[in-house]
Amino acid sequence: MAAQLVRLKLTLMANAFRRSAWQTIGFVLGSLYGLFVVGLVVSGTIALGTSDPVLAGAVVVLFGAVAVLAWWIVPLFAFGVDATLDPQRFVLFGIPQRRLLAGLALAGTVSIPGIATGLSAVGVSFAWWRTPLAVLAALVGAVLALALCVVGSRATTTALAPLLESRRYREVVTIAAFVPLMLVGPAFGWFASQMGEGPVDGDGVRDLATRLAGVVAWTPFGAPWGLGAAVHDGAWGLALGRLVVALVTLAVAWVVWDRSLARALVSPPTSGAGGRAKGLGMFSRFPATPTGAVAARTSTYWLRDPRYSGSIAVVPLIPVVLLALGGGPGSEVFLVLGPITAWILGFAISADVAYDHTAFALHVSTGVSGRADRWGRAVPVLVGGVPVSVLFAVVSAGVAGRWDALPAVLGLTLGLLLVSLGVSSASSARLLYPVPKPGDSPFKSPQGAAMATMVAQTVAMALVLGLSLPVLAPGVLAIVLPSAVLGWVSLAVGPVLGVVVLVVGVRWGARVYDRRAPELLQRVMSYA
Repeated sequence: MAAQLVRLKLTLMANAFRRSAWQTIGFVLGSLYGLFVVGLVVSGTIALGTSDPVLAGAVVVLFGAVAVLAWWIVPLFAFGVDATLDPQRFVLFGIPQRRLLAGLALAGTVSIPGIATGLSAVGVSFAWWRTPLAVLAALVGAVLALALCVVGSRATTTALAPLLESRRYREVVTIAAFVPLMLVGPAFGWFASQMGEGPVDGDGVRDLATRLAGVVAWTPFGAPWGLGAAVHDGAWGLALGRLVVALVTLAVAWVVWDRSLARALVSPPTSGAGGRAKGLGMFSRFPATPTGAVAARTSTYWLRDPRYSGSIAVVPLIPVVLLALGGGPGSEVFLVLGPITAWILGFAISADVAYDHTAFALHVSTGVSGRADRWGRAVPVLVGGVPVSVLFAVVSAGVAGRWDALPAVLGLTLGLLLVSLGVSSASSARLLYPVPKPGDSPFKSPQGAAMATMVAQTVAMALVLGLSLPVLAPGVLAIVLPSAVLGWVSLAVGPVLGVVVLVVGVRWGARVYDRRAPELLQRVMSYA
């Protein structure tokens, strides 16, 4: 049964190549990238193990623990990442549960992340190549670590399946996931600053890593990675203790998965019906016109669809990131707050048609004009984006202590918001690429979407940059020199340039929409 499920997983992966050339390209690029990362990790660890085996053991434990933790936690945020062997598909086959568990566990390793994790775990085991017993112990730990990754991931997702089926849970968790992702950079910046300010040298870093690894190695996530280091140091009791922790954790995860799967196969989780709507919502706040209807629906997306609301959740975190990177108030780095926020909000609708998915059929069947569609999508961004961007621009000038740069910052902010919105209004009707479906996690990348997304977004961002040069040049110079005259020039040029690009972009996008609406619908439906 296990071999059959592995063959089934391989067949499903092979069949994916027949659907789209982009999927084949994406898989090949992903595989090459994975092999590159694995080679870099393995070669670096072996080189470090040759010169300093103790530090190599600490590094293996710390990064290995992060890898196991990521396997356990990421599926809770990026739900639906790998549903090719969903246990619900085997409800009617009467397969003994023990065989099903073993098969699903082995099949879980047949993926780019699984293969990359397995190769890395085996490769880093040779960091202690001068001590054969340590290599043998590290290989045992590698097998246990990979088993913990797969079984732990399945256990958490299966046990929390009823929550994962809840739309409200997915919306809240998806938005919350942006918080730690946005704060990773500031955390590393703060750590680097602390290291630079204190009397911490190379030996201090080594001691810190070793002490931290000694603690992490007793956790379920780091225990299997610490077997090789313990045997290399001759600490056989320590190695035995870590082995027991790893085995007990694996056994507990297996039991949790077993019982959760038994419950799920008997009583599959079902998505609960949504709450009864009260009133017309956003539709009562916009005029009863085609443009107003599109604007109301888009506004609802911004508030309730995690793919859109994630952009809003990121905005309040941008000041935190800039303050951490700039070293606190008074830093001129904070002046980019307004322009960056404006660009993010304006560029957020660059894939609007693809995000509509099957709902775009309503636009085509009811004959919504391109003008109404384009302006309906742009209006909510203007209504919410202009006040927020202007507020951030004013606050950034105050925090940086550069009130003289306020005209330039305002010009850059308004110009980038309107220019990026105009380019997005045009590109979303012309440059389509696969995006996460409604209800999916924004972190989920459809198969074959990597290359198409990169090309489309690169073209759009290049257009934004090129069209923004008339306001970028005087605005940046006004801040750097500084120059009051150039600042006022930027403030005069930015809004005018932005309005022109927005109007032209909307009109061009409307013409493309009117001419290619059925083709756009066909393209969107092909991403199903």
